[in-house]
Amino acid sequence: MILTVTLNTALDITHRVRDLRPHTTHRVTEVTERPGGKGLNVARVLAALGHEVTVTGFVGGATGRSLQEQLARIPGVVDALVPIGGSTRRTIAVVDATGDTTQLNEPGPLIAPAEWLAFQEAYEHLLRSASAVALCGSLPPGIPVGAYAILIRTARTLAVPVLLDTSGEPLRRGLAARPDIVKPSAEELAELTGSHEPSRATRDARRRGAQSVVASLGPDGLLAHTPEGHWRATPPHHFHGNPTGAGDSAVAGLLSALVQHLPWPTRLTHAVALSAATVVTPAAGEFDHEVYEQLLGQVAVTGEVTAA
Repeated sequence: MILTVTLNTALDITHRVRDLRPHTTHRVTEVTERPGGKGLNVARVLAALGHEVTVTGFVGGATGRSLQEQLARIPGVVDALVPIGGSTRRTIAVVDATGDTTQLNEPGPLIAPAEWLAFQEAYEHLLRSASAVALCGSLPPGIPVGAYAILIRTARTLAVPVLLDTSGEPLRRGLAARPDIVKPSAEELAELTGSHEPSRATRDARRRGAQSVVASLGPDGLLAHTPEGHWRATPPHHFHGNPTGAGDSAVAGLLSALVQHLPWPTRLTHAVALSAATVVTPAAGEFDHEVYEQLLGQVAVTGEVTAA
């Protein structure tokens, strides 16, 4: 079982319009709702790949009930979300005819100290059956900024490989706990390290504690620095569409390949192929299976193995 953690779950609402312009009224042509938050997107992709997945995090209020009702309809995903007194947030995406997306993210609910403690107990119990865990996304109010560092140390104590996908100070604190993999964007790496050169920044992030760093270069693919070597994986061309959730699909690809014990170049191939196959679909947490299968033979991976 692969475990994904989304402390700041959301109900993702997507509005489609012909053309988005400020200071005007828009006619919405389509509205969709789905369980959201980075870890839930990761879980949906993993389940579509055939993995057993359990999701945990916080959920509450009427929005949370709607999220769980929809989550129950996703085959292969087990709901282990922890109830809270507050209400789960919503995220609003407005997508125009060109695929450009404007995102509005509500703040998460305030988490009480007792709720955070209850989550940690549930998390440790779930880890005992997990082959890997992904810690994903932002922290809701009330959660300590070092929360991911705490959760990483718990996973390491139980010898469960952990992937961290967050940003800002939670990423900085999490690195010091030595996660197996971190997957920041190039922009998040630059904020962390002060370097805008991705290769230098990934090396610096490894020195700060991460065992392996996989940097997202957007439509240009992924860059990885690991104990086994360093590689760059590039799709055959840029894909146009909705990039929301593409990074989450890359995380799913990395986790899927990790639990299958595939070599790093193959892991990156799967991650880039899934990411690109997500861009061409209408919503996060989905991917085009045909595009994914085609891209597995088209992603270019260059680099070298570290000398023993």
